[in-house]
Amino acid sequence: MHAVDLPAVAHPLVALRPLERSDASAWYAYLADPAVVEHTSWDLRSIDDLQANFDDYASAQPASSLRLAVVLREGGQLVGTIGFNAISPQHRTAEIAYDLSPGVWGRGVATSLVNAVVDWGFQRLGLLRIQATVLESNARSLRVLERCAFEREGYLRSYRQIRGRSGNFWLYARIAGIP
Repeated sequence: MHAVDLPAVAHPLVALRPLERSDASAWYAYLADPAVVEHTSWDLRSIDDLQANFDDYASAQPASSLRLAVVLREGGQLVGTIGFNAISPQHRTAEIAYDLSPGVWGRGVATSLVNAVVDWGFQRLGLLRIQATVLESNARSLRVLERCAFEREGYLRSYRQIRGRSGNFWLYARIAGIP
């Protein structure tokens, strides 16, 4: 994927680029932060657990997932990832997923990223529906989705196993052409 094909992010602090294997250590560093772990479904025991993700992103044909690196405009340090899981060309749907380092929380980064990637998904990928599933305790992410015009559609009880326990999630969605 070339830079010209990437979503344009208006936020002055961050930019997007393709995710690379060399990002693994920075990605793992913030994903292992207890403040991040608490509200995500990641279950990583070591940096090696991320390697399968890189394999999935590189080999899926047609792509069933896509993940981009969120980097600081100054210095290029990885501070997050964003992309789509469960891409269905047949149904023109996908699930948005993102994670950010606590160092950029509270600065409007997630809202800018989600808006840019969702708009790109509708316009460039031809998606009709983009949904998100969010662990019920992740109030920050719930607010981001609501600011980005996602609508709450349902409550998913025991939806995913989170480090050995059932987790409850909220289901949100945004439909193309509906602001």
